[in-house]
Amino acid sequence: MQIVWSSSKGSRDIEHIGSAHSEAELALLKASAYQRIAGEGQDQLDLGFDDESTKGSAGGSSSGIKVASMRMGPLIEALTAIYRGLGFEEATEGDEVFYQQVLARLVEPTSKLDSLRVIEEMGMTPVSYATVNRRLPVYATEQFRNQVSAALAARADLGPHALVLFDVSTLYFETDAGDGFREPGFSKERRLEPQVTIGLLTDAHGFPLKVTAFEGNKAETKTMIPVLEDFMATHQLEDITIVADAGMVSDANRKAIQAAKLSYIIGEKLPEVPYPIRKWIEDNPGQAPPNGMILSWPVYEGPAGQRRKSIIYYQYRENRAKRTLRGIDQQVAKAKQAVAGKAPVKRNRFVGIEGERRFLKEETEQKARDLAGWKAYITNLPPETASADYVIGAYHQLWHIEKAFRMSKHDLAARPVFHRQKDSIDAHLSIVTAALAVAQRLETLTGWSRKKFITTARRYREVTLEINGQHLVADTDLPDELAEKLSIIHDTIEGAH
Repeated sequence: MQIVWSSSKGSRDIEHIGSAHSEAELALLKASAYQRIAGEGQDQLDLGFDDESTKGSAGGSSSGIKVASMRMGPLIEALTAIYRGLGFEEATEGDEVFYQQVLARLVEPTSKLDSLRVIEEMGMTPVSYATVNRRLPVYATEQFRNQVSAALAARADLGPHALVLFDVSTLYFETDAGDGFREPGFSKERRLEPQVTIGLLTDAHGFPLKVTAFEGNKAETKTMIPVLEDFMATHQLEDITIVADAGMVSDANRKAIQAAKLSYIIGEKLPEVPYPIRKWIEDNPGQAPPNGMILSWPVYEGPAGQRRKSIIYYQYRENRAKRTLRGIDQQVAKAKQAVAGKAPVKRNRFVGIEGERRFLKEETEQKARDLAGWKAYITNLPPETASADYVIGAYHQLWHIEKAFRMSKHDLAARPVFHRQKDSIDAHLSIVTAALAVAQRLETLTGWSRKKFITTARRYREVTLEINGQHLVADTDLPDELAEKLSIIHDTIEGAH
């Protein structure tokens, strides 16, 4: 089919609309041709068509063509492919409510009630709100949460020593009084409202394995062991290697890990100059350690007869030393001003006070300078199976779990604003955990952030047209970059199966 747009001085501007292979496709082309001619507010032209399907609204009669539905097809299919690829459909036995809640949480994090509006705008048929409320208690049960966790663990990269990362964060509530579960406690955000403590367990790349909620006033160091024991019992693991920051591992935790005969990698602060570093400084006076140098020192932990050898690796980094020394110089300069009476005495570790006398704590300054650039990593993994580079590299993966927390708390709005009961909060976190896993896998496959992919893909919709009682799906013209990302997702998921 062709359309003559203009004719001037013998020259004609002709546009080809397309070819039809059926009556329905022909009707679609006729309607499209009419819309192209009348699209700029022009008067209706008589194209010589006899059937009523092409008479447009400009002539006062029905066009015979209407949009039956619109659907965010590319976005839905991509998210659904990842959701199924992670085993959630099988783990939840095809639970439609959970599936819709996870997709809504990814596209536009909002309340459970408003999530039905998100699903409808995506072009899907939402379940009823009553059905959502009926299914939510199921998602809080231990059985359901273990099924989701099992699906995640089966697709996680646990490494040669079942390497897992652990960290905690808090989710606060805008209420004045606690209720035994939501309680005021230590908050990194310095908030005084009641909160809950969230323990997140991931693999070495930040892929979530388990999310557990604890009372808001429960110490962070008391959350690790319950999560580890539950995870190991659920998946029948005999040994795992936990990677955590020193702030998460109290003496009680260390003893409990040792008693359970588990492995660990922990980054430690250095309050004093340890013997290996002091010995190196004495043997190399006035010299800076080579960048990346590692010193090791064995230690033995545990009761007599059950002691297990651990190794502390001390690593020196030149960039870390420069940052630390720059901070020491600034603090010492302020300390000297305070000692000279030219500045008020504030919290400064280099200022000593005896009665009314102020003095510079030179020994403290020298110790800080000796430790600049050094960091300690302690592990009970045997060196023949875990080298110093492996141990230090594993610890440096903790940024992945920090990123997972940022994504869950900000991108996925994990704070359970409208939830009050513990079961309701657990159900909400089950949905957030699955959404976090889908988002993490989405970013890994595409190289795009979740936000970029969602905002890009949701603009393109599949349009179903009804023409003379027949339904046709209009092709969606996708930009090359998005089409490439979608192809990667589907090819990877299909290849895995």
